[in-house]
Amino acid sequence: MRAQKLFRRLHYWGAAIAGIPVVVILATGIVLQLKKNVTWVMPTEMRGSTGLPGITFAGLLELGQSVPEAQIRTWDDIPRVEGRPQKGLIKLVSTNGHEIQIDVVTGAILNVGIRRSDLIESIHDGSFFHDAAKLWVFLPAGIILFGLWCTGLYLFLLPFISRRRHRKRLELAGQAGD
Repeated sequence: MRAQKLFRRLHYWGAAIAGIPVVVILATGIVLQLKKNVTWVMPTEMRGSTGLPGITFAGLLELGQSVPEAQIRTWDDIPRVEGRPQKGLIKLVSTNGHEIQIDVVTGAILNVGIRRSDLIESIHDGSFFHDAAKLWVFLPAGIILFGLWCTGLYLFLLPFISRRRHRKRLELAGQAGD
């Protein structure tokens, strides 16, 4: 009976302490699950030409600079370059969150859009708020959430376990009376 009372208290206070970070983690996690399906989160990935790459890094930078909304002046404005060889595609992601999709063979710009998935991911893991928030708020909230799941599972199964024990005791008492 003491474990049940302890787990109820842990469950109660753990939920109160971890509530806000857990809601942020859950909400952003749901949005990230849909990132390939919702163009507001991440631009639709286009298909380029198949074949040998016909564009250089200097050409990629020039193409990036030709998109005014991306605000690319130098390679310092491009924190990420993603290659998709099977799709004949290279993505340039600018520091302001714009994604430029380029056909790797022809060098044509296939799509330009705002990529919000990186921002949502940084909110999801807590690094958006501060590097320390990731380790000192969001990690403990995740550990507490795991503890809530464990104590909640125990509290959920407890009535089934009690009924089973009670039935066994009745069966043993019935066999002893025979």
